[in-house]
Amino acid sequence: MSSSEGGRPAPAPYSNPYLAGFGLGLVLLAAFVLMGRGLGAVGAFNTVVAWLASLAAPQWVADHEFLGRYLGDGEHHPLRSWIVLEVVGLALGALLSGWLAHRVAGTVERGPRASVGARLGLAFAGGALMGIGADLARGCTSGQALTGGAMLNLGSWAFMMCVFAGAYAAAPLVRRQWR
Repeated sequence: MSSSEGGRPAPAPYSNPYLAGFGLGLVLLAAFVLMGRGLGAVGAFNTVVAWLASLAAPQWVADHEFLGRYLGDGEHHPLRSWIVLEVVGLALGALLSGWLAHRVAGTVERGPRASVGARLGLAFAGGALMGIGADLARGCTSGQALTGGAMLNLGSWAFMMCVFAGAYAAAPLVRRQWR
């Protein structure tokens, strides 16, 4: 591996997307076979929010129609939840993968005409919209597309078609930020 600026090793090339997709399919299959559940992420955040809110206002959360179902029997701790452990493992695996490929750096990826603040603000706004959309769709993109798509749920397939259509429609509006 050649050396880049500052004596740091050059980043490893990105994985082949088809090979990575095949690997993700194997991970999904393993999750179904070994755990009896598919993949997803948004439920982990809802579980942690419900747990944190229950520390301050347990009765309010227990009576809350949405958050109450994430607490289970009232003795629910987020680290006992499959989906929370999945997301923690995902974050640690991503960090390890980036570190091994020499891609971990303290920078903000952005286009030449976007400031760091604008990039972070747009990323936060986009994440918030995705979170709201995931709640409305009853699942995040990984839960809907991967798990729901693998189970041949019509709603999951319609969701992903809308995600791709929305991305293609929005691309011209944000493309100028990257030129």
